[in-house]
Amino acid sequence: MTGLVLKLAPRERLLVNGAVVENGLKRARLTVVTPNAQILRLRDAIHPDQVTTPVRRVCYLAQLILSGDAAPEDVDNQLLRGVEQLSQVLTDPDSRAQLTQATRAILESDHYKALKALRSLLPREERLLAAARD
Repeated sequence: MTGLVLKLAPRERLLVNGAVVENGLKRARLTVVTPNAQILRLRDAIHPDQVTTPVRRVCYLAQLILSGDAAPEDVDNQLLRGVEQLSQVLTDPDSRAQLTQATRAILESDHYKALKALRSLLPREERLLAAARD
């Protein structure tokens, strides 16, 4: 059986197709076998006030789809444009690999994987922005 595997901490919350689900008192491992289920870990969610950088903006677009606040057909083109813009700036091999993964996931309507790939760029973006401020 394949699917998305989620390892949840005690009391961790996630959004599943618009419904908030909270884990119990023990760690849990869940496998989501339904294709195209919209899942967002609330600990990974970006608050609208935190959307202040290019990578965060693209992550937020993917998050809107996962939270059910936007339809993929309304946001996917913006999301792909955002990834393309990031690829103009983040040219190192690791970033390119993550952006390629994100693009592939968007085209396959797997927005969870797209968000996961994009979130991996947040620390790199933070380092670049900190270096630019210095």
